[in-house]
Amino acid sequence: MRELVSILNKASKAYYQDAEEIMSNLEYDKLYDELVALEESLGTTLSNSPTRNVGYEVLSELPKEAHPSRMLSLDKTKSVDDLQSWLGGQEGVLSWKMDGLTIVITYEDGKLVKAVTRGNGEIGEVVTNNVKVFKNVPLNIPFKGKLVLRGEAVIKYSDFNALNASIAEVSEKYKNPRNLCSGSVRQLNNEITAKRSVFFFAFGLVSCEGNENVSTPDFENSRASQYQWLESQGFEVVERKMVTASNIHDTVKWFAGVIEKNDFPSDGLVLIYDDIAFGRSLGTTAKFPKDAIAFKWQDETAETILTEIEWSASRTGLINPVAIFEPVELEGTTVSRASLHNISIIEEMKLGIGDKISVYKANMIIPQIAENFTKSGKFTVPEYCPVCHGKTVIEKENDVKVLRCVNEECLAKKIKSFTHFMSRDAMNVEGLSEATVEKMIAEGIITELADLFHLEKYKEIITEMEGFGEKSFANMIASVEKARTVNLAKFIYSLGIPNVGLSNAKLICKALDNDFDKIRNATREELLEIDHIGEVIADTFVSFMKNENNQKVVDDLLKEVTFEVEEKTDSANLNMEGLTFVVTGSVEHFANRKELQAFIESRGGKVTGSVTKKTNYLINNDNMSNSSKNKKAKELQIPILTENEFLEMYQ
Repeated sequence: MRELVSILNKASKAYYQDAEEIMSNLEYDKLYDELVALEESLGTTLSNSPTRNVGYEVLSELPKEAHPSRMLSLDKTKSVDDLQSWLGGQEGVLSWKMDGLTIVITYEDGKLVKAVTRGNGEIGEVVTNNVKVFKNVPLNIPFKGKLVLRGEAVIKYSDFNALNASIAEVSEKYKNPRNLCSGSVRQLNNEITAKRSVFFFAFGLVSCEGNENVSTPDFENSRASQYQWLESQGFEVVERKMVTASNIHDTVKWFAGVIEKNDFPSDGLVLIYDDIAFGRSLGTTAKFPKDAIAFKWQDETAETILTEIEWSASRTGLINPVAIFEPVELEGTTVSRASLHNISIIEEMKLGIGDKISVYKANMIIPQIAENFTKSGKFTVPEYCPVCHGKTVIEKENDVKVLRCVNEECLAKKIKSFTHFMSRDAMNVEGLSEATVEKMIAEGIITELADLFHLEKYKEIITEMEGFGEKSFANMIASVEKARTVNLAKFIYSLGIPNVGLSNAKLICKALDNDFDKIRNATREELLEIDHIGEVIADTFVSFMKNENNQKVVDDLLKEVTFEVEEKTDSANLNMEGLTFVVTGSVEHFANRKELQAFIESRGGKVTGSVTKKTNYLINNDNMSNSSKNKKAKELQIPILTENEFLEMYQ
């Protein structure tokens, strides 16, 4: 089921968002029907299944709810010998201690009915709507009794890093996956939660009760049996291994050996007795249950000497400090550098060149400075940017001191403008990575955007660059040549005007007759007359176009590109202004649904992906089908048009 969900969602994204068809409608329908059959036979529906529509809901506040019994923390140790002694002659289950947000989920009659955060252990927040949009939580399960289980909500490192990579300002980046997860799970708008890629890993079955129609499962007094049963119900359960006193040292070593490869955050291990009755018979202390114990990694530290503070310039202009120290061995790897993040951290630790420091790997992964023994404070904030050698300034962002390069022509900043210019929704130039652009700028091959159209002069240099050969160079040049003919709105967007996205660029172009001279000379007042263009966009647009440096960039680009001719339509009966359409199913009179969408947008209409109260028409050639979109349209009394009926109205 997970494989089918992944394949179908990938195909949908390619079709609806990227205007690409990676499989035929027939193949898609076949896989879709297979998924439906599996869901029906297993009584399980995954939260990201394409067979369901997510109903996003915005709440004014999260309701609070008391837990039936207080949720206790676990006692902790950093000694494997303590784990061995604690286990004694019993068999135990050793698993990851996930570093996220603990959630208690309740199912009744096979349906997810409630989800509550741990909160303070006594009162948690009800986050049912948000948990329903987690990436891997089943909304329906085969067991039709009442099930209560606990697990950890986490955001994977890969998703965390991808989200941070999309945020330009360093000060606005998220600090760690755990904090991001906590904020994502506790959103009032679960559409935001859905976009954050939150996963749930079950780690404990609280209760499982049958009814007159359903018997309670027999877990044979075994935690391991409970975990296996939870997996049979469609849950992802935390990775675990069975241990005894004789193999626990080796098993802990195995966990330590694989932690760096994990894509999810963890801050230790949890050991619980497999014998459920034995564990319960031990009772609890005022703070801890006695049937489980947490193992925290003994942070391996090493003393070394700080030899340098390196300053690394970013695309946003921020210059970030990195500690360079004499190499040391930590957790089996050689470490010689650690991020210091900002000036405030350097000042708080009183760091200076030559200081004796201790370093460690946080959660055995991220190098950090633990302590500064010397505290000399001998460091100098650079007055000049390490990349462009322009002046730097110290600024305060959220009460934190940061260093910034003020030179707008800084190489580090130019990389951002080049990569934006070449992006898919802009000029759509393929074959040029950010790293390659950086090398080309450093070599002096490109100094402004228009230089991208003359790369053929530097074939010998470029083909010698890593990752480039004759074929990749030829493909890149072909892509550049193709970009010489461009849609005007995409060209406007490619310039990187602050606050002007592609949709705003389209509005401006349409309102000003797709006349570039009118557009570049538009006044603030003219822009404000355009629907959805506010003061901020108008001001930044006018300011950008009046800037002399920007004018030169634009004039040089105009020598290289030709704008596509926009079809002029008689607006007498073709106007779709203010109308919202949803397009589904196969089309006959257009190459694909993307082309039909472009047809609608060229006449002022809007196309969205789901049917809502704001939808005016659903276009579906199979207007009698029982698809989810058709059902929704009928429920909301929204007209369903075939393609022919649509064209009769607007041709």
